[in-house]
Amino acid sequence: MAVALNQHTELNPVQISLLRLFNRPMSEQETLELKRLLVKHYSKLLQEEVTKVISEKGYTQRDFDDMLNADS
Repeated sequence: MAVALNQHTELNPVQISLLRLFNRPMSEQETLELKRLLVKHYSKLLQEEVTKVISEKGYTQRDFDDMLNADS
């Protein structure tokens, strides 16, 4: 399976700012805390988007059960 590589290499201002902010030694604990914070943030954004789509599409628990039990 081929993997498409993103050819975009220019960093945006936020990325540059973050690189500067974290351009220092960090312990494993600090690194882990930072990763957890980012995962929590993106998890929240994902949950909000899923909730929005479920509402827009009008999905019910029955719809999800049917999708799970459908033949693939």
